[in-house]
Amino acid sequence: MTHQAAVALGQTLHVLAVSADDPAALVSPAITLGHHTDLAALRSFAAGCDVLTFDHEHVPTEHLRTLAAEGVAVRPGPGALVHAQDKLVMRRRLADMGAPVPEFAEVAAVEDVVRFGDAHGWPVVLKTARGGYDGRGVWMLDSPEAAAEVVASLAGRPLLVERKVAMRRELSALVARSPFGQGACWPVVETVQVDGICVETLAPAPGLSDELEQQAQELALRVARELDVVGVLAVELFETEDGIVVNELAMRAHNSGHWTIEGARTSQFEQHLRAVLDYPLGATDLVAPAVVMANVLGAPSTPSMGMDERIHHLFARFRDAHVHYYGKQERPGRKIGHVTLLGADLADVRSRARLAAHWLSHAVWLDGYEIH
Repeated sequence: MTHQAAVALGQTLHVLAVSADDPAALVSPAITLGHHTDLAALRSFAAGCDVLTFDHEHVPTEHLRTLAAEGVAVRPGPGALVHAQDKLVMRRRLADMGAPVPEFAEVAAVEDVVRFGDAHGWPVVLKTARGGYDGRGVWMLDSPEAAAEVVASLAGRPLLVERKVAMRRELSALVARSPFGQGACWPVVETVQVDGICVETLAPAPGLSDELEQQAQELALRVARELDVVGVLAVELFETEDGIVVNELAMRAHNSGHWTIEGARTSQFEQHLRAVLDYPLGATDLVAPAVVMANVLGAPSTPSMGMDERIHHLFARFRDAHVHYYGKQERPGRKIGHVTLLGADLADVRSRARLAAHWLSHAVWLDGYEIH
């Protein structure tokens, strides 16, 4: 998706991929095979690039610091990116800024979790400081006994514990910032999670007050400025009775922003490239009153027809559906694509997006209509 945006800007993406059949490698004419944890591979790769940027946060921080010290334009820089790589670093920095975050503590032993739970109330949330995503690396613990079992299984891994937030829903404030300091923000969206995985994004977030949306956007822009982020920043939020609380940060094009490809004047992918290249940022207005992105997740069992046939039948039923299929091997729960629909009525658009995504996952229509 970033490559499509690059083509429109007259740019060429040079992709570092582990294998030639990685989705990004399948669409780019310039591929270097290597692992993102290998400093030598990173050095060789970066030598042919004007700007180095990312589609995930797992490149070791120390490698990025080395590249930056050697003159590579790393955007976002390692000093910013570490806040998306390490949840404990992120929590401490945001707390120092006075940003709204849940109470938290570093965990060195199970006693730290028990002490925190007794002080703040059970259940508590245990997280790995690094590496978790889509619900992985997160545990809800409702007792000291449960804490002892989980902490013992994670010996040697950096951990933190947080108070469980009583939330109404989850939101995402997506912004972008350039090296020049220009900022831009899209409408705040609602993200719908099932088992820790985002299944839908609703743009704009229904029923969100103008005041709360402004608070979320201003908070996201402030985080981008104070952390010196360059590129797209997604600030994932909990909406509570008392306002908003920061959950996570992502410094890249983010799943909660995929709706922008068809639903906004400038997509997050184009905006990220504009930002890291220090171009003026594009307009972020919605192009329809309601936009819904639904993720296509791998089904529990192999569908009755291949993806090409599923897309064929989907287009026959929903001619206005926008499908993005990632070319990934299907396995249960894996994000293998997404579908976006636009319209005037949120309930109608959401219903059609949900039907479309379920069909692409399972080859079964939710309303009972099935093609054999």
